[in-house]
Amino acid sequence: MKKLLGIILIIFSSLLMFPVWSMDPPDRLVDKTVHEVIEIIQKDEELKNGNKEKMLDLIETKILPHFNFTRMTQLAMGQHWSAAVPEQQSKLVDEFRTLLVRTYSNALTSYHDETIKVNPIKQLGDSTETTVRTVVIQGNGKQPVPIDYSMEKKPDGWKVYDVTVAGVSLVTNYRGTFSSQVRKGGVEGLLKTLVAKNKSLEGKK
Repeated sequence: MKKLLGIILIIFSSLLMFPVWSMDPPDRLVDKTVHEVIEIIQKDEELKNGNKEKMLDLIETKILPHFNFTRMTQLAMGQHWSAAVPEQQSKLVDEFRTLLVRTYSNALTSYHDETIKVNPIKQLGDSTETTVRTVVIQGNGKQPVPIDYSMEKKPDGWKVYDVTVAGVSLVTNYRGTFSSQVRKGGVEGLLKTLVAKNKSLEGKK
């Protein structure tokens, strides 16, 4: 699943290259990104060889501005979000953001020859939320993997707030873990766990 989440990041990693994309519907935005980003990765030997600093920089500058981590964290926390004071909420967003980046940054380098098909949205209308459905077609006879992006329209463009890989929601996947940790040690206990996890990931090459 980590590799597929790396492909998720690939799809969104060059959004900043297109300053007028906030005017594009979300499916077209995703579709035009795929080819641009794949070309960048295929031509960059340092990225393909797993240059960790360059990969993290790519994620920080090209990907993160197009994810709504506040909403992602709120959804992952579920009913426990309201139990956190504003300062704790801010820290939770920062730590969750860091967790996702450090967990999946290495997965970006695992892209080889997968093909990503973006299904067009039939009717968007004035909707401010939608789901962009894509399919990752893998080689070696492996089954295609559906990846769906839950997106919302914000003043500065469309933002991703959840990703569903083969029917498994990223937000829901973390919600159970977060809920269990909050029940054991409260919000502060969850924060300490996230900080410790991020420090351990930081040390991995």
